Amino acid sequence: MAKNQENTSEKKKSEKKTEKKQPNKVAKWFKDLKIEFKKVVWPSKKTVINNTSVVLAVVVGSAILVGLLDEGFLALMRLIYR
Repeated sequence: MAKNQENTSEKKKSEKKTEKKQPNKVAKWFKDLKIEFKKVVWPSKKTVINNTSVVLAVVVGSAILVGLLDEGFLALMRLIYR
């Protein structure tokens, strides 16, 4: 019977240890995240605007290309199935 009480008290102690470790892990993760954000080299406003304009141009160009291909294949299908 004494062994059972010792086992249950050991289980309770281990449960308390795991409960305490969880918030520490989360707090440590946020601290590490803050440290990593300080290490990041953020681009300048000019670079961001330049990259954004390139991406938008590629997206618009791709959309136009896909639209033209779609219309071309549609015209081809109309000729075939007339």
